Order: sequence, then C-alpha cells, then structure tokens
Amino acid sequence: MKKDIHPENYRPVVFKDMSNGDMFLSRSTCKTNDTVEFEGETYPVIKLEISSSSHPFYTGKSKLVDTAGRVDKFMSRYAKTRK
Repeated sequence: MKKDIHPENYRPVVFKDMSNGDMFLSRSTCKTNDTVEFEGETYPVIKLEISSSSHPFYTGKSKLVDTAGRVDKFMSRYAKTRK
C-alpha cells in the first residue's frame, strides 16, 4: 500500500446494525465518541439502522424494517384515496 495516502484518523471501527445487533470490523475515518468491545478489543463504534445482514435484498427475506413509521403514513394516505 502506498504511504501517506490515507488520512491520519483512518483506523479500525466496528459497525453495529441496530436492527439485529450484528457487528463487523472495518477501517474508517468516521468520527464517533462511542466505543464497544469486539473480539476482546475496544474499538470506536458506528451505529447503523440497516446493513447487509438485515437488508431484505441480501437476506432474501421480505422483512420490513420501518423505524420512522413511513410505511404506516403511506398506507393511511393510500387507504383514503381508495375509498
């Protein structure tokens, strides 16, 4: 790898999927103050709403993850127009 091409804060970071709790380790420059213990080490953690371990496209399941209630809002508006 070429020297001096990565930023100074390029470091190992744990990404945590909040919908199912899965975690994976990667390198990133994302800023965070939270930490988590992962495989016996303490790393900074970035919390994700959805990742490849919970996204329906990658899992093959039709699981619907809706944290903001957008689907319910759409369904209530759609039901009004169908009457």
